[in-house]
Amino acid sequence: MAQDTLHYTNGGLDRAALLRKDPAWIAARLVDPSSRFLPVWRNRNLVVDEEPPRPVALHGPAATMALELAEEVIFLGLQSGPEGQGSGKPGRAIFALDISALSEEDIPAVTGGTGRFAELRDVGPRMDQGDGQLLAYARGIVYWHGRHRFCGRCGGPAESADGGHVRRCASSACGGVDFPRTDPAVIMLVHDGGERCLLGRNPRFPPGMHSTLAGFVEPGESLEEAVAREVAEEVGLGVVLPSVRYYASQPWPFPASLMLGFHARAEPGTLKIEEQELESARWFHRRELADSPEDDRFRLPRGDSIARRLIQAWLKDRS
Repeated sequence: MAQDTLHYTNGGLDRAALLRKDPAWIAARLVDPSSRFLPVWRNRNLVVDEEPPRPVALHGPAATMALELAEEVIFLGLQSGPEGQGSGKPGRAIFALDISALSEEDIPAVTGGTGRFAELRDVGPRMDQGDGQLLAYARGIVYWHGRHRFCGRCGGPAESADGGHVRRCASSACGGVDFPRTDPAVIMLVHDGGERCLLGRNPRFPPGMHSTLAGFVEPGESLEEAVAREVAEEVGLGVVLPSVRYYASQPWPFPASLMLGFHARAEPGTLKIEEQELESARWFHRRELADSPEDDRFRLPRGDSIARRLIQAWLKDRS
């Protein structure tokens, strides 16, 4: 299955990494009437409830107050538009604005009462590919800034630089530099090499939902080793390492992960469920998944997740 079918990927934004290092260029874009500003408030994105939902991007005079009140202004990249397509021009600049410090009552004055701040988990599955990736990008990098206000080396205040893609310690004696990070996590559909695959249920899942196994990669560990370790820890089964096959990756800013998807074949054995991780786990025949009622009795993972795509790809390969 092509990676461009995954939500929050392949939106076509030019991140313009070299331009973000030029303070004068960034300053000019901040007052450019063609620039667009995506507000993020307490990990929520501003959207208009249409079908599909679409982002609200502030621009021109309407963005002035939001820019003044934003805790962070982060350059995301260049987006092709009417001024860029076919003209040789680079396209308009897109910024994220962190306005999380504002009270809910202050929000309408900043946004002009347009749209609402929504949880991306709720609206993302219905959004266009490019819009979904853009909002995930904005949400993710704003989240990173909110957790790196201070230098991790000396504890002093850290300042944003390079268009919001670096935080530097304000102390010249320290000079610590931090770059945005995302946590690598493996997510795997485990199968028996035949007609069954293994799904588990976390108690935090919505009623009836079962999903693939997953876990964070540890220091000094390869991705294949992480797959095998997580399967052993969560359900007590060994994994045939040569069977571990990469599928695709997906940024998952809930809050800050990169999901690395795999298919893997388990060795025969008895399930031993790690109760701190899973409420239950069992083998499902492919017919059960193909005939999923998608209700509180049983449902597959959410439609925008790579977990769902891993299952669908396995079903398709064996159909």
